[in-house]
Amino acid sequence: MDLFEPIKLAFLSLRTNKVRSFLTMLGIIIGVSSVILLVSIGTGLQEYITTQFESLGANTIYIMPGKVDLKNMHLAGQSMMATSKLETTDVPDILRGSTVITEVSPAVAGSGIINYKGKTIVTETAGVWENYFSIQNFEAASGDLILQSDVERSRKVVVLGDKPAADLFGDSDPVGQWVTLGGVRYQVKGRLVSKGGGGAMGANVDDHAFIPYTTALRQFNISKPQMIVIKVTDQTAVDEATADVKRVLLRRLKEDDFTVMQQKELLSTITQFLSVITVALGGIAAISLLVGGIGIMNIMLVSVTERTREIGLRKAVGATPRDILMQFLIEAVILSLFGGIIGISLGMLGSLALNSVVKTYVSLWSVLMASGFSALIGIIFGVAPAYRASKLDPIEALRYE
Repeated sequence: MDLFEPIKLAFLSLRTNKVRSFLTMLGIIIGVSSVILLVSIGTGLQEYITTQFESLGANTIYIMPGKVDLKNMHLAGQSMMATSKLETTDVPDILRGSTVITEVSPAVAGSGIINYKGKTIVTETAGVWENYFSIQNFEAASGDLILQSDVERSRKVVVLGDKPAADLFGDSDPVGQWVTLGGVRYQVKGRLVSKGGGGAMGANVDDHAFIPYTTALRQFNISKPQMIVIKVTDQTAVDEATADVKRVLLRRLKEDDFTVMQQKELLSTITQFLSVITVALGGIAAISLLVGGIGIMNIMLVSVTERTREIGLRKAVGATPRDILMQFLIEAVILSLFGGIIGISLGMLGSLALNSVVKTYVSLWSVLMASGFSALIGIIFGVAPAYRASKLDPIEALRYE
């Protein structure tokens, strides 16, 4: 018997039992769509964060207090909580100590609760020098950015990122309005141009508010910078600038007192971390594919029992065990493939729907993995019932009631 005949018989059998066939495929459909959807969320998050880092410039260096081990992500968060031994006076020293460093700004962070006419939002608030915005490639959409005079006179002015400005003022221009930040009144001096950060997950560079550095020191009751941000002439000079920074700071600090982090190191570490999460999400979703495969095996075993007389009749008229094996194996594979196709379609539609809330990206490898896995499931879990059917004795099968 050629291959076309068992395929035709398999489709005929599945069409005869439409409801059972659909319920059998349901496990594969759910599994494949879950794999694609969860992996698309993880991959989208990687793409989103990569874009955000690139928008801040690859020629940026960060100095953090304490020792940060980039290979151990759980230690990275301890840096901001470490007792800072950095000083504001380190800024001019660093600038003088390198020929490839163009700008340096200290930064501190604190309470981000902002109120305006009954509206309350929580955003990340940072105290910075006037040059911080050029270091991070921020531009004003309206109003002005923080000036050197604002820092020198500790003025209570705030520059809002696009998101907090939109949350508080909508489409209205916030410049000149007064808001309450951490219980203190500030006048809105400017609104930043959006860098495209609209995701609900991951860091959002648009979700910040900035106040003068000296004002922040008083507001947050601190005396030392929690971070120093550095701009280098170009990306090729980052390693040289890193060495210069370490040389300058080691004149008065120990190696464990600070960590110099390059943008590319941060991005690489976060990307590796998110890759692990993405694979883990895909693995968790793949468990449902395994469950779907077991469902196919169970239904096919029931089908063999129900069709015992049919198998006996086919063997009596000349069908070989190989023919019977192929027929049932093809049925299992067809169930898996069609379930995989439907699951891929639903997963891509779900990813498209979620894209308005969370950045998602359907990668080719996730589609190939899900479809390949679904086909493999059909083969693996279809072997047992197909083999059982092929070994039935035709005489005993014809007697079966």
